[in-house]
Amino acid sequence: MTHANSTRTKDPLLQPLSIKKLKLRNRIMSTSHACGLHKDGFPQEAYQAYHEEKAKGGVGLSMFGGSSNVDIDSPSIFQQLNVGTDAIIPHFQRFSERMHAQGAALMCQITHLGRRGDPYAQDWLPPIGPSPIRETLHRGIPREMDEYDIERVVKAYGQAARRCEEGGLDGIETLASGHMIGQFLSPKTNKRTDRFGGSLANRLRFALMVHEEIRRNVSDDFVVGMRYVVDEGIDGELTPEDCVAAARMLERAGAVDFFNALYGSMDTSRSLSEEVFPGMGTPAAPWVAAVGRFKREVGLPVFHAAKLSDMASARYAVSEGHVDLAGLTRPQIADPHMVAKLMRGEEHRIRPCVGAGHCQSPHRPKCLHNAATGRELTMGHEIRKAEKPRRAVVVGAGPAGLEAARVLCERGHQVQIFEAAPQPGGQMLLAASSWRRDLISTIEWRLAELEILGVRVACNRYMDAHDIMALDPDLVILATGGIPQTGFGHGDDLVLSTWDIVGRQVKPAGDVLVWDNTGRHPALLAAGAALAEGARVQLATIDTTVAQDLVYPESTRWHKEFAKVDLRSQGHMRLTSVTRQGNRLEATLLNELTHESERRLVDQVVVEMGTLPMDDLFEELRGRAGNKGVTDIHALRDLKPQPRAAEGFELHRIGDALASRNVHAAVYDALRLCSVS
Repeated sequence: MTHANSTRTKDPLLQPLSIKKLKLRNRIMSTSHACGLHKDGFPQEAYQAYHEEKAKGGVGLSMFGGSSNVDIDSPSIFQQLNVGTDAIIPHFQRFSERMHAQGAALMCQITHLGRRGDPYAQDWLPPIGPSPIRETLHRGIPREMDEYDIERVVKAYGQAARRCEEGGLDGIETLASGHMIGQFLSPKTNKRTDRFGGSLANRLRFALMVHEEIRRNVSDDFVVGMRYVVDEGIDGELTPEDCVAAARMLERAGAVDFFNALYGSMDTSRSLSEEVFPGMGTPAAPWVAAVGRFKREVGLPVFHAAKLSDMASARYAVSEGHVDLAGLTRPQIADPHMVAKLMRGEEHRIRPCVGAGHCQSPHRPKCLHNAATGRELTMGHEIRKAEKPRRAVVVGAGPAGLEAARVLCERGHQVQIFEAAPQPGGQMLLAASSWRRDLISTIEWRLAELEILGVRVACNRYMDAHDIMALDPDLVILATGGIPQTGFGHGDDLVLSTWDIVGRQVKPAGDVLVWDNTGRHPALLAAGAALAEGARVQLATIDTTVAQDLVYPESTRWHKEFAKVDLRSQGHMRLTSVTRQGNRLEATLLNELTHESERRLVDQVVVEMGTLPMDDLFEELRGRAGNKGVTDIHALRDLKPQPRAAEGFELHRIGDALASRNVHAAVYDALRLCSVS
């Protein structure tokens, strides 16, 4: 028996699961989410291709349409689908055909946002809910629903389910956590005194009516489940016992065929980023035990996804009987072929999800370090071999350089990669500190891939133009990164960079002012490092508040970290000068709201302004390069090969060697340039 066959036979993740007449080929799923690829509210070509890649990669069940809206007073406020019209049916039909052809099942989540709606979005209709209680996160104050509203919405759910079945889907799930069904169920959001409020049975009445109407509109074979909260957490009022009791009522009524278990609330940034979608810095699989306790109390299959970040976590959850189906949603954004790799016995080659939350940014579903995800129509996830191998030299072994080397190797080119520092990683060696240490996996995975491809990074190798020319390259990629920019104005020679503090080049001491001009991580990492060393830290930012350039799981985490130590930041502050006052420093900050200046006497001033490209080597080489170091940006955008000069080597810069940006931009530079080189 081959290793791959042995893996398929023994691995609990690769065992089939049957629900009614639906047979799933394995225990791995992708849960519903708003991937941001919709067009006109429908899952069209890009949306389908994104999910189809997971089906090609072996997933058993792909759910889609996170928060697909059943009626118009549930507006699209975070790029949802519109399942409230028959116009979606043809898109569903094509979608299901594509997924089924690849062996995967397909389901949609349908919902009404209730109080989460935005009164100023889409059709400018007021949000509705069981009670007029405002949600902190989405800010709308709902109108209390009357019986006519309830009847209308119940019917809308039934019609949405019908459209899903007519579209060829295998099933649906409703959402009973935070959205309308959950708002009726929770005493936190349901203060009614009629037949829909008060007792647990009364609060569950709306859910039972919705599912009864759904059953009337679909066939007996159509699978109907519920995204279901098993514990509302510290911000909620539904206890685990309440959740079990309600689940048993749903089960006895024949309302659902499975529960897709959630933990926590979703009405604040903290609860959403720590409980429902826990990310970097939180333990792996934090709610599996709670879900397992719930599963032992019900008789239906239970699904779950919440930081099941890798196959090991998922395997534990399934093998220990905590879940029947493991949701590896964000991990499949990082690597949609992870199941296929597992089946081939290549689990070690799965690109890891580091939990950075970049896939939850406005640029969703872009993975921090897989630039092909969400670009399936143009890039694809498979690297094509080059027609003619070339001698390629990559200088710099941060994320951009390592990705360039990996892609060029996959293309079949002869690659050499050099790093001036003692070890690869670039800025990621600084970034992967504190609660963000998982970031280092973006480097470790690429190093492992390069080792498999037969390439080792040559460290402690500072390359000059003569060194590179001696290698007689056809292609030179400079990923030399940047150096900290600290040139804010008068006295910039007196300040430290965030790299000095985070990299432990300078020990923070006394009163330390950290001034942030980017809204990114470095200033916050420096402030945290200074606090850890016992310094008295002041934090000021040019923005309204700190972490303004970050996605909400990251910004929320930073705000929490600083709240725990009572570090308060001051916004709208511009650093204008630093001068010596004896053995101390006087920093002058301009309040951009009042235009008044204030002076602060401190021991150290730490400045974060991003980086400037290290371009000395580029300037040395460009005169000798056939393309003069010019990257044709139109060819780059269109994923076409760069114009070839008649003589000389081709020279390009990528990542922070070009401009100060994030990791995704760096690996995207490398992927789109090198995949056609």
